[in-house]
Parts: sequence; structure tokens; C-alpha cells
Amino acid sequence: MGPLSPTRTRRLWGPRSLGVALGVFMTIGFALQLWGGPFQKRLPGLQLRQPLAPSLRLAVSSCPPRQRLVFLKTHKSGSSSVLNLLHRYGDRHGLRFALPARYQFGYPRLFQASRVKGYRPQGGGTKPPFHILCHHMRFNLKEVLQVMPSDSFFFSIVRDPAALARSAFSYYKSTSSAFRKAPSLAAFLASPRAFYRPGARGDHYARNLLWFDFGLPFPPEMKTKRGNPHSPRDPNLPQLNILPSGTGPRAHHTLDPNGLFHPAPTVAGGHRQTSSPASLDLGSSSFIQWSLAWLDSVFDLVLVAEYFDESLVLLADALCWGLDDVVGFMHNAQAGGEQGRSAVSNSRLTTEDMQLTARARAWNHLDWALYVHFNRSLWARINQYGLSRLESAVAELRARREALAKHCLVGGEALDPKYITDRRFRPFQFGSGKVLGYVLRSGLSLADQEECERLATPELQYKDKLDAKQFPPTVSLPRKTSRVLSPQTSDHKV
Repeated sequence: MGPLSPTRTRRLWGPRSLGVALGVFMTIGFALQLWGGPFQKRLPGLQLRQPLAPSLRLAVSSCPPRQRLVFLKTHKSGSSSVLNLLHRYGDRHGLRFALPARYQFGYPRLFQASRVKGYRPQGGGTKPPFHILCHHMRFNLKEVLQVMPSDSFFFSIVRDPAALARSAFSYYKSTSSAFRKAPSLAAFLASPRAFYRPGARGDHYARNLLWFDFGLPFPPEMKTKRGNPHSPRDPNLPQLNILPSGTGPRAHHTLDPNGLFHPAPTVAGGHRQTSSPASLDLGSSSFIQWSLAWLDSVFDLVLVAEYFDESLVLLADALCWGLDDVVGFMHNAQAGGEQGRSAVSNSRLTTEDMQLTARARAWNHLDWALYVHFNRSLWARINQYGLSRLESAVAELRARREALAKHCLVGGEALDPKYITDRRFRPFQFGSGKVLGYVLRSGLSLADQEECERLATPELQYKDKLDAKQFPPTVSLPRKTSRVLSPQTSDHKV
């Protein structure tokens, strides 16, 4: 893989190393962070291009498109929709995916390179390179770098822990012992220690799921089964006014770089009060700060589900892709949900909803710190990109998505799975809610049919399609043959 570069050196500091080095190198680490050392936040390498052309069709770019990609697919964060655009891009361009033998890389265990189908360790013979690693895993950088080059583009996606908790409770109720024992999410969050046991089967879904998926170590006090029976923080922590993409005031007004952090009234001791974002003590813990600094040194971009379309525009720009490469439909959305986005703005939430939101963020306090951190980094990129330019690109992206939906889909939107008779497009049904899918219109041209199929294909079926493409079935030879195969003939065996 060549000599170690500074970026590669930073990336080789795996999550396991943090726990060991934390006590010894704390002072040195923070000094290095201030002086530009290996724990310095790596500013996103946003390559600003010329303003987007009116047409969404691909134009000649001033920079070559990035095609070595590592996407950490986090749970219940809109990641299935991102996975679909990666599947389509790689499929169209003939790129090679690092695929799991089934559908996940041994999750919830940490990722191991040996679980990649067709992977051979260095020195194990000639092997074609992988371009994209994107299926469910618990992140393990050291092993990822055995499969993908260190100059790959690393990215992921996060979601407000309160919205994620609502989705996870519905989806994983039969899988998580903590959720299964709780009559409702409200009951669970009111007294989570009554249901949650660290290390119990499936209970990683019930607390700090994003932190877990990123492969980060947990603070020592969270690793023991016995501990404080109460939530680690006040459940009535200050609220932040989440403004989801396409809803609330943002739907008709200019993007506000501080919009995500408007102070909102909370209920504490029976009295309403307003707190400033400056009063939020989200990341004072040295442990959390070190973990977030490490993530900054590894990931080139982290998308935010609440600003999904804005995130896609930034992703396209960072990868030197066209907007057509990131336009697509929502996948793995449950009926009655917001298709990967958080709940509506606080002005439409009841006092009970706001209390549940506060408790969810308190119980998932590591996820909350992670989420706020990457919200801020997203807005830094938005400011660098330009607000007016971003709004224009987002409007084009949404217009293109709407046009594709009308052209490709029956009803122009996602449908209840009972209407989906074609197995190729029927999403896997899991959890208590119905997972929506798509039905294609008839009468499409051959080219349109092919592209609409890509847009509508769920992740499991698309993974199987890519698997068959990369690993076509071997043609078995007869047990007996009347002649010896020549070298020329054997070269053509599949």
C-alpha cells in the first residue's frame, strides 16, 4: 500500500487504541490538537466547483469523480437510501463492491476483512481492487484498511437520537430484549434501567446505536451491568429546534445556518423556560472529545438525515459527481413515518412529545453529542459551499426526484407492500411497521425501464444482483471427459 502518509497514520489509530491511550496521552493529545498534530480536526476537503448548470445532466467536471468509497451504513438513519445511490452508481460504472457473504459483515461484531466475499490478504495472489464498501457493519478502521485504500472517501450519516429511537423501537422491538419487555417507547424512556441490560441480546439497538455502529469504545461506567439506576443526565435537558428538510419554516424560507440550534422552550419543574445553545454541555467529557476528534480524522463527510437533500448536494460536490448521481427514492421507510427524517418541528410537538424527545436524547447522550458535532460540521460545509447556491441545487434535486417518481412509479410515490407483487421490488418486511416500496409504471422504454428498476430495487435484492454480477455461477465440468483440456480451453473456464 506504499509508505504511510499523515492521513493514513491518523486512520491507523483504531477505536480500540483510544481506550488504551486515553489516560497516558490525554495531555499530549490535546496539545497536539491545538498545535496541528494527528488529532487535529481535518477540515473537509470540499472542492468548490463552478455554479451548477441549469440542467441536471452530467457535464464535464473540473475534477475527476471519486470512485473509491467507504460508506458506514448506520441503522435507522436514512442510510438505505444512500446505499441505493451507491448501488446504482457502481452498477452503471462497472465498479467492484466489497460484498458480505450474506447481507451484513458479521454485525453486531466488529468488521473483519475476512468477511468480504472474494477478499484475499496481501500476498495472497492477484486480486482485482474493490471500489466501494458500503453494507452494514460495525466500523473497524484497521480491518477496513485491509480491504480499501487509505485514500478512499470515507463518509456516513447520522440522525437525531430522538427520531432514531422512535424508529428503532418500532423496527427492533422483537430483536432487542429491552424493547421487547417495554410496553411502549415512553414507558421504556421513563425508566430505561428497568428494561435495559448492557450486553443483553440485541440491546445495542436500545442505547447509543450510532456510537455503537461507529465502532467507538464506551466509557467504563457504561460497560458494567450494575450502575446508576437512573438516566445519566437530566431528561429535561434543553431542547434544540430541529427543522427537518422540506418541512416547517425551512420549506419556504432561506436556509439559516443557525436554524438547527434555535433555542426552544422546555418544561422543567412545571415551568417553561428557554435555554441558549451555549448552555448545552454536550461534549465537555474528554472521552467524548477524543472520540469525536478521531472520527474527524477518519471521515471526510458525515451526512445528516434531517438535512438529507442538502447533504446529498454536498456529497455530490465532494465526490465530483453530478446531481443525477445522487437523486433517488427513499428506501426502507416505514408506513406512517417520515421516510428517514426526524419528527416535525417543535412548534407542532405536544408537551409529552417534547418530554419523550428530551429523555431519548439524554438516554442516548453519546449519540446526542455525536449528532450535534456533525450537525455543526455540516453547517460549516454549507457556509463554505454557499447558502444560495445550495438552495438552488436542492431545489433542482427535488424537482428531478419528483419528475422521476411521476415517470417511473405507479402513483408517483411509495406504496404499501400489499400492492407490490413483483418480488424484485418488494422490500424485506421487518418490525411492527410496514416497510414501503415501489411499483413501476408500464409502457416504459427499455432504457427508462432499466433506470427505473435501479431506482426502485430494495437493498437486499440489489445486493443479490451485484453479487451475481461479480460472482457469476461457476459452470461445472462433466465428471468424465473424453479428452484432456488444453491450456487454451482451461483459460476460458468461469
